[in-house]
Amino acid sequence: MIDTAVRFFQEGGFFMFPIAVVLIIGLIVAIERYVYLSAQKLTNRRDFNRLHQMIAKRDLKGALNYTQESGSAMSTMIGFGLQRLARRQGREEIEYAMEEGLLDVMPRLEKRTQYLATLANIATLLGLLGTIIGLIAAFTAVAAADPAQKASLLSQSISVAMNTTAFGLMSAIPMLLIHSLLQTKTNEIVDSFEMAGIKVLNLLSDGSGNKSGAQTQGQTAAAPAQVATPAGSPA
Repeated sequence: MIDTAVRFFQEGGFFMFPIAVVLIIGLIVAIERYVYLSAQKLTNRRDFNRLHQMIAKRDLKGALNYTQESGSAMSTMIGFGLQRLARRQGREEIEYAMEEGLLDVMPRLEKRTQYLATLANIATLLGLLGTIIGLIAAFTAVAAADPAQKASLLSQSISVAMNTTAFGLMSAIPMLLIHSLLQTKTNEIVDSFEMAGIKVLNLLSDGSGNKSGAQTQGQTAAAPAQVATPAGSPA
């Protein structure tokens, strides 16, 4: 099988080499992106669980310090919101801040993924170009050949020229599939950011709501005492 692949590659002509280079670059990009996105998914989940516990315990200062030390995409997004909370801004400003944090980290998640689609198109076009140039050379050679050998020579030349198209497609199809896989993985991470942002906002709102409710109850309980004192003093 290896000998067949080597012979197939050798018979394809010069354009087999640039297609092979494009394929190698695509595989390197695909492996790097897959490893990065997989690591980010695990890190973001770990940081969200940690920050969720700290915010639930109202340890907002510790949570803010954790976001600054972690440096993960999830910590960066939540850190934007906690900074606004530290300035005593409202829910709407905190939500805008976390959206800004999401926009800040998205380029890191989508980085180089689009290269795979471009490399797949380049591999296909190089294969077609190699086939066309091979056919031109074949017809030129057949024109000056012996009439008895024209048919066999032409079929052999066309077979060799078509190797570049086949190799280009064999390189492009896996890269397109990997590109789709990485795009789906990226979208899942972005969706997890949006869900995490909503959970953090609700958690912060519940905490501030409980606090304001306690203050309101305290003020309501103090009001009758203040009213009762003047009423009883004249007696």
